[in-house]
Amino acid sequence: MFGISSLGWVHTIGSLPAIPLAIYMLARYGRIRARSVPGAIYFISMLVGALTVFLVAKRPESNFIAVLTLVFLLLGFGMSFAASWLGRLARYVETIALSVTVFLLLVPAVSETLRRVPDGHPFVTDLKSPLLLGAQGVLLLALVVGVTAQVIALRRQARPRAGMVS
Repeated sequence: MFGISSLGWVHTIGSLPAIPLAIYMLARYGRIRARSVPGAIYFISMLVGALTVFLVAKRPESNFIAVLTLVFLLLGFGMSFAASWLGRLARYVETIALSVTVFLLLVPAVSETLRRVPDGHPFVTDLKSPLLLGAQGVLLLALVVGVTAQVIALRRQARPRAGMVS
């Protein structure tokens, strides 16, 4: 079905939980929280997805995206443990890096979905399709707006409230 191999299904099903987990954490906390149960499951799901790309990918840019995903995933989760010596900077790096992992998950997910659905007559047959390029542009815009909003929210949390005594 959809031209996906058995290993491709392992890749797809293994990485799929990351999408609703990201949506949940972004809605609830305004960012991906590495040190939480949903964050740990997100990490495992993203790790499975990124590592299995090397076994199923047919395009060289897929491997590049997988490497980038692993770098940002490890950087983001690593920062959650570096807060004691990096201070607030760690939270900013963690937030931005993990937001980038969501983007790096959604770009190929949207691309592959549009290129495979509906089965036998996909919405997109060309990588330069206006629909595909538009969808990727929307994802990039969401990343820029989302990261900007997250940084503003982190800055507001870091500021001491006026009139409050420490």
